[in-house]
Amino acid sequence: MKTQTIIALKFLLVMTILTGIVYPLLMTGLAQLGFPSKANGSLIMKDGKIIGSELIGQKFDSSIYFWSRPSFIGYNPIPSGASNYGPTSDTLKKQVTARRLLFAKMNSLSDPLLTPKEMAFASGSGLDPHISPEAALMQVDRITLARHFESNQKEKLLKKIKELTEDPQFFCLGEQRINVLVLNLELDKI
Repeated sequence: MKTQTIIALKFLLVMTILTGIVYPLLMTGLAQLGFPSKANGSLIMKDGKIIGSELIGQKFDSSIYFWSRPSFIGYNPIPSGASNYGPTSDTLKKQVTARRLLFAKMNSLSDPLLTPKEMAFASGSGLDPHISPEAALMQVDRITLARHFESNQKEKLLKKIKELTEDPQFFCLGEQRINVLVLNLELDKI
């Protein structure tokens, strides 16, 4: 029994070192060599400062920027998650109605039901950084008006939306989408 226990403890120690130290360090090193940007969180820098990540949504609620998808957790990545309100929840219905009304009002939509679904419902993680191209296009007139853009600047913005539209992953997973932070950075350049 004593021999068996010693062998088991030695095996536990070796496996702890291999799987808890050696393997993670090896994978981290390979990721840093092969994909440094992705391994470091796909961080976006501006003027030498980190301003966000391509992978985590941020709150944009000013009329001069494209709005992000709503987040139940306030875009805080620590408690990532959804509200878990069900389809019969009065709270969810009130939130969705309020979001639709605000989006429709601010973007001059004739009917709040025209509000794209991602602008009315928060994502499951609360951190989704993307909106649909349709949601971006619906916001162009508001932004153009708020920034006092001329027609050539509006055309540049429409072209940027088209350029930044990402296709479904592997041509079949998901829908077309645009990263809001990247789009707003390009908007600032215009």
